[in-house]
Amino acid sequence: MSPSQPEKPTPDHPALWADALRLYPIYAELAREFVIDLPACSDLESGVESPAAESVEQAQQWIAAMDDRIQVHQLRQFLQTSSLVNPEGIIALLKHLLAHTAHSDSLRDKIDFLLVQYFSQVAATDLDDDRADLACVAQGLEPVLGPVEMKAPVWLNALDRVLDSARRCRSLDELLHGGILEQGRKAKAQAGDLFYLPVALVAFTRFGYLMRRAFFRLMLTDLNNILDGLVELEEKGIETIDCRRAQFSAQEPVIRLRMICQSWKVMFQAEYSSGQPLRMLVDLRASVDAALGRDASGTSRAKTPGPPMAAAAAAGAGGKASISRAPSLKTEHISKEAERRAPQSKADDFEISAGSEWRSDGDPQKP
Repeated sequence: MSPSQPEKPTPDHPALWADALRLYPIYAELAREFVIDLPACSDLESGVESPAAESVEQAQQWIAAMDDRIQVHQLRQFLQTSSLVNPEGIIALLKHLLAHTAHSDSLRDKIDFLLVQYFSQVAATDLDDDRADLACVAQGLEPVLGPVEMKAPVWLNALDRVLDSARRCRSLDELLHGGILEQGRKAKAQAGDLFYLPVALVAFTRFGYLMRRAFFRLMLTDLNNILDGLVELEEKGIETIDCRRAQFSAQEPVIRLRMICQSWKVMFQAEYSSGQPLRMLVDLRASVDAALGRDASGTSRAKTPGPPMAAAAAAGAGGKASISRAPSLKTEHISKEAERRAPQSKADDFEISAGSEWRSDGDPQKP
């Protein structure tokens, strides 16, 4: 007589159906927005209250198929531009993804992003870095993870070292090119299945939240430095500068650059922003610094005295001087209030990959 096999647990069809109904509006909109070729699930679409077991199984298959097709960058963009996903919707997504037993890089990245996004939405607006400790983050994530035992393993200390490196950065260029983001990604990858330990999820959420804050502070600093530099150029009578490295023209009007920076200020705080504007932001700061005769740290280089036209030419600005000062626009700096709100804004997550086309210190592109 063969040994008896353990019986499989009976599926909780009502609970599975309730979860599918919560996820379906989000997934259906994702499918429409990113043209994911998957036929709609008719029973979920109509919101059947008491479906047959076969319908529940079909719904589970549809959700699983969407999980396979949705990419993390699509989820990131969707959550930061759609009004469909509130904190309750993010909780539903997280509980669904955390229930997966097969762990992949894609699943890890989705959970990591969603946890940071959720905590950013529920955290107090006046929360400073010092108070955002593990206990604070664990409390914020309790609706998702439940109570968490806060005995963090030693290997999670590496995250604090990466955060310290990020805080020492003086510009967005340093953060993006100093290998700091790569260290954070490496820590997540090396964690393996330990990433899904509740205390590790809390630690990585805190890390992502504080890294996002550091990213926004540096981005706002760069914008303010660019605006200050453009004002200084106007005061010198310089109307155009060479911005080919930032994908503008060899004689880009200073007044136009100021208007672009003002639009970026709004976009980075209120819209989804791809990596390309961030690369342009870094390169634009380098172009303005070059036009002012500054090095990468913003320190002025010694220059031969001369009229504004000579100074611009010596800096490789390709500038054009005018007898009268260039038209001036009132500079609106990024306020402390905007900096405080930045981590809760809808700007893109900082997961930016510096590809070979991003030259932080290379020669300007030829027109």
